[in-house]
Amino acid sequence: MEETISIKDIFKTLKKRWKLIFLLTLIAALISGTISYFLLTPVYESSTQILVNQKQSENQLDSTQIRSNIDMINTYSVIIKSPAILDKVIEELELDKNVDQLSQKITINSQENSQVFSLTVQDSNPTKAVEIANTVSETFQKEIKNIMNVDNVTVLAKAEIKENPTPVKPNPLLNIAIAIVVGVMAGIGLAFLLEYMDNTVKDEDDIERLLELPILGSIQKISQHK
Repeated sequence: MEETISIKDIFKTLKKRWKLIFLLTLIAALISGTISYFLLTPVYESSTQILVNQKQSENQLDSTQIRSNIDMINTYSVIIKSPAILDKVIEELELDKNVDQLSQKITINSQENSQVFSLTVQDSNPTKAVEIANTVSETFQKEIKNIMNVDNVTVLAKAEIKENPTPVKPNPLLNIAIAIVVGVMAGIGLAFLLEYMDNTVKDEDDIERLLELPILGSIQKISQHK
């Protein structure tokens, strides 16, 4: 016959193994907290905003020109992370990195139908993140005139160092919360696994379940007194 597990059995197992579940949850939270606070290197983020817009010294911009500027942002995103720009940034800041390593720190984000895009830099040093973001933006603004033969880039907002910079990652509280959930799930799973593998007979209910016979009576344990 197939064994069925009632809600009563589930709560009975959880009550019986609650110490195991709590211990695994606590261990998972402690490991996650230790790794997040003491082992992982904090990463700081800094951003600049860049406007792609033809200077209005000659004629007013029309919709075609604006559309062209928006489409050009995709090309500019590639140029910014190219050796033509980053080699000069590495040389100016005397960075101990190659172009590929520096490129991985840079993220370009643009909104749909907007002539403005942001350049974000992540680094373990908040001051260095600001320096890289501003230097890349300024170098790009200067060099794009020679690369594309256009003068339509303006740095709208420079990156600035905050008084008390906060790392964007790791997020210790989020990591600990995830670890707690994983620990609870692992503890519950292990509790039911141990209960399933436990074939010992402990009480009348186990005898009745295994033999499929009703219990007529039981003998209580008599303690011996000297």
